[in-house]
Amino acid sequence: MQRGDNKQSMTLGFLAGYVDTLGFIGLFGLFTAHVTGNFVLLGRAMARPAQDIWLKLLVFPVFVLGVALARLLILRWERAGSRQLRNSFLLQTLLMAGSVASAWVAAPIEAPEAPLTLLTGMLCAAAMAVQNAYGKLLLGKVAATTVMTGNVTQLVIDLVDTLRGDADARARLKKLVWPVVAFAVGCISGALAFMQAGFNGLLLPCALLLWLACTAAD
Repeated sequence: MQRGDNKQSMTLGFLAGYVDTLGFIGLFGLFTAHVTGNFVLLGRAMARPAQDIWLKLLVFPVFVLGVALARLLILRWERAGSRQLRNSFLLQTLLMAGSVASAWVAAPIEAPEAPLTLLTGMLCAAAMAVQNAYGKLLLGKVAATTVMTGNVTQLVIDLVDTLRGDADARARLKKLVWPVVAFAVGCISGALAFMQAGFNGLLLPCALLLWLACTAAD
């Protein structure tokens, strides 16, 4: 893995864990970085109806639309010769900043069915949908940064194979370990940030994304 790829994968892994945990705490158990957990929570809400069911229901189509929007924009930027990765970081920053602004207006967020609460969750989910999209489209050689199940599975397989003397597995192990560690650190940091600053904690991901945009090679 090149040094720039390592920097990006660690930063994005941290960011995903941070945002997902902060959002889970502040948005009534909503996962913003991936939809798998929301499917489970939606199933629970169907079995035991609760006020937060609308938040879970609306996030899935918003996530889908966020991925679709990112795909169409990346294709457009490619045709125009624009810097696709930098623009993707800026798009995610814009959506994340919108989530922060919505949370400011909505404060204090106490009702999961309130319109501004729904808007805050949807904008945050859309921002993370963009990260999922450009991760697949533009960072294909980098470990996944938003969903760690596959990374951890491959990490264990490569660890076993490394102990068996497989040099290729050792190289993959080095590629995977840091995003997983960064995601875990992000989860802890996101929880602490919400305890100390509430949704203002999302300003840190905005700053990280701007830094990535400024340092992006393409």
